[in-house]
Amino acid sequence: MAPDASIFKAYDIRGIVDQTLTEEAVRQVGRVLGSLAREAGRTSFCVGRDGRLFGERLANALMEGIVSTGIDVINIGMVPTPVLYFATVHYENGSGVAVTGSHNPPEYNGLKMMIGGITLFADQIQDIRRRIEFEDWHVAEKPGEIREEDVLPAYLEHVLSDVRLARPMRIAIDAGNGVAGPVATKLFKALGCEVTELYTDVDGNFPNHHPDPSKPENLEDLKATVRAASLEVGLAFDGDGDRLGVVTNAGNVIFPDRQMMLFAKDILAHHPGAQIVYDVKCTRRLIPWIESNGGVPTISRTGHSLVKAKLRETGAPFAGEMSGHLFFNDGRWPGFDDGVYAGARLLEILSREKDPSAVLDGLPSAVNTPELQIKMAEGENKRFIERLQQEVKFDDASQVITIDGVRVEWDDGFALARSSNTTPVVVLRLEGDTSEALERITQTFATALLQVEPTLQLPF
Repeated sequence: MAPDASIFKAYDIRGIVDQTLTEEAVRQVGRVLGSLAREAGRTSFCVGRDGRLFGERLANALMEGIVSTGIDVINIGMVPTPVLYFATVHYENGSGVAVTGSHNPPEYNGLKMMIGGITLFADQIQDIRRRIEFEDWHVAEKPGEIREEDVLPAYLEHVLSDVRLARPMRIAIDAGNGVAGPVATKLFKALGCEVTELYTDVDGNFPNHHPDPSKPENLEDLKATVRAASLEVGLAFDGDGDRLGVVTNAGNVIFPDRQMMLFAKDILAHHPGAQIVYDVKCTRRLIPWIESNGGVPTISRTGHSLVKAKLRETGAPFAGEMSGHLFFNDGRWPGFDDGVYAGARLLEILSREKDPSAVLDGLPSAVNTPELQIKMAEGENKRFIERLQQEVKFDDASQVITIDGVRVEWDDGFALARSSNTTPVVVLRLEGDTSEALERITQTFATALLQVEPTLQLPF
């Protein structure tokens, strides 16, 4: 029986365990992945999993499928997704699967996949579905072998050989009971930090708060801890450790598009004239910042797989997106997103400063909304955005960008509407240089959205 088609998303495979995402479905995916690896001339696959309750069971089914094609499996156990990416470099196969539900609710799990150094997305993921339907996979006379390896020591050694703090720092970390907790704690202590830990034990029930640092409500405990203990900065990680959240000792959240300012400035000092890639959801204040620091701002569609593709296309030394995926490709790190490593690089920069939180709070900012959503029926979000692109003109705008939805630029702000590639929603973000500018832009954009669909329930 073919798997539920709904689990094949734009950037990964994901569903509710034992409902849409079953062991047999994962086993079938493993058969196709093993076959794809063979076709790409690979002989082994790395497999890791996060701390979710059903992760080991799904990983075992996945590995059964892969070895049935004659491909060997390197089982690296329970690790953050970026450690799985690191393993594909360390073991020189460029191929791996992270069994992870990322920041989804506890009942979810999924697969993030790469073959030959390329992260699978979009049509490549749909091709896996089609091959399963036709049972288009290789069956080996002799199955591959599974061997267990502990790659964490090599990962930690690599980071510690790369990152140097100018002085010890006093920090708090909040892993939300996700898989990054133990690794982050060990790393930051080894860097010389005094670490206050919040929810760093792995618990797939996520009993304290959801492990998604892009949502301000999930950072309240971290903000309170940093303020109460007068710490220098707080770092938060999502469920599988590939995204970073940052709070200052004043209780302010430094969203990833502002984090990118510090990283871009630091990297451009060593790579003058280089491109810096950012996604369509990022603040417009990032663009003049990159230019003033000698870089070339380069916009990308949203989605970690799409940003990675842009990174390969441009050879940029750094890329990031508003969701918290940060990609270092500057010769110090091999280009994949890693929230824990990004945290270490942030501390390296901040440790040179007398008052790190003041530096963070002093980064250029604007008046903006968080990510807003309009829920729609399956498929309606994509059709709505197509109509918005075709039917509405913004004659007073300085620029309209349509690489991913509609991003309308004015001289004093922007408005974005794009179709989510993972859930049936239209994603909105609006920004103004002042409160008055944001209010005007909000009213203008609301009129445009309602012109397309008058019955729309707007979230502002």
